[in-house]
Amino acid sequence: MRSRRPRAGRIVEPSRLTPRDALSEAVAGMLQRPGRSVLTALGTVLGVGTFVAVLGLTATTSSRIDSRFDLLTATEVTVEDIAQEQDEFAGPAFPADADARIGRLGGVRDAGVYWTVRLGPDVTVRAAPVGDGADGVPVDVVAASPGALRAAVPRLAQGRLYDEFASAKAQPVAVVGASVAARLGITTLETRPAVFIGDEPFVVAGIVDDVERRPDVLMSVSVPRTTAERMWGPPGAGDARMLVATETGAARQIAHEAAVALRPDHPEYLKAVPPPDPRALRADVTGDLDQLFLLLAGVCLVIGAVGIANTTLVAVLERTGEIGLRRALGARARHVTVQFLTESGVLGAVGGLVGTALGVCTVVGVALARDWTPVVHPAAVVAAPLIGLGTGVVAGLYPAWRASRVEPAEALRH
Repeated sequence: MRSRRPRAGRIVEPSRLTPRDALSEAVAGMLQRPGRSVLTALGTVLGVGTFVAVLGLTATTSSRIDSRFDLLTATEVTVEDIAQEQDEFAGPAFPADADARIGRLGGVRDAGVYWTVRLGPDVTVRAAPVGDGADGVPVDVVAASPGALRAAVPRLAQGRLYDEFASAKAQPVAVVGASVAARLGITTLETRPAVFIGDEPFVVAGIVDDVERRPDVLMSVSVPRTTAERMWGPPGAGDARMLVATETGAARQIAHEAAVALRPDHPEYLKAVPPPDPRALRADVTGDLDQLFLLLAGVCLVIGAVGIANTTLVAVLERTGEIGLRRALGARARHVTVQFLTESGVLGAVGGLVGTALGVCTVVGVALARDWTPVVHPAAVVAAPLIGLGTGVVAGLYPAWRASRVEPAEALRH
């Protein structure tokens, strides 16, 4: 028996699934269960939104860091006493007129020497020698020249800072931080209150409630440098430092000249620390923010991917009869795979678009609330929906594979 060749008209053309058909089927599958689709895309919305918000907020805060750096860190130089490292018999490296010497350099705004006074273990700070205020509190006592206090840029709640006259006369005056004043029960300076360091009384000249530099001022009692030397002696080896506030752009030059200006006989006794590189500072801060929030964005994306995978897998189980019918009518396994991959990809893309919009709105809202300039990179806005699309496609790989393995005869029995 010879086999006949089939006629050309009886040849069955292979089935095809065009991109348009795949997209329409995916949209129809989503619209059949709108509530489930919305909840499924929510994880991707959160992940992509967090991603865009992270990049936008870090870019926005970077610009703020730059401005804050210019105002504070870029205008600050610290000079340290390292005389003991060079000569074990050397005394304190800072001369008595250190403020005046460094003030002659061009670009210096304020400068002064300070150190923490080494008091005995039983010496405390009290509001009164006897009575209710006799209970002492453990508070640091800082010897600081008037220039050191001004360089810290303090904001006074009451009173004023002690000046060069008080320092020259070694007067017993003090400036206290707001928290220390509250602990000592000092609420007003109208009664000319005093604090007792051990048994020595000091008139409170001012109360500081904020500083731009040297936050330790808020938690301590500051007295004139000359007064501290008269009562408790000079600073110990390496204890003293100098704080220099400069004009913008002059810090590195002053750091280069400070040691020679202060000690032309032994400049090696002093070490000037210039401000750090602003680019490195910004990179450190934004790097920390990026790592923290991008981790959160990654967790949200993983949750979104699990949600899409779970919902797509449930859809495959619920639509087993539909898949079998499609296969019986000529749909190939790859067509079923493409259909479900397209559906999960559309869910991810929609979540990515919505998340991008929410992320941009978050950046703008935070910037407006803080009176900042919002910064959002166009690359992040373009990449975010693509991340959502990729998340959806990856999440739909296993459910789509399961759908393509459904046998038509077995599926039609359900």
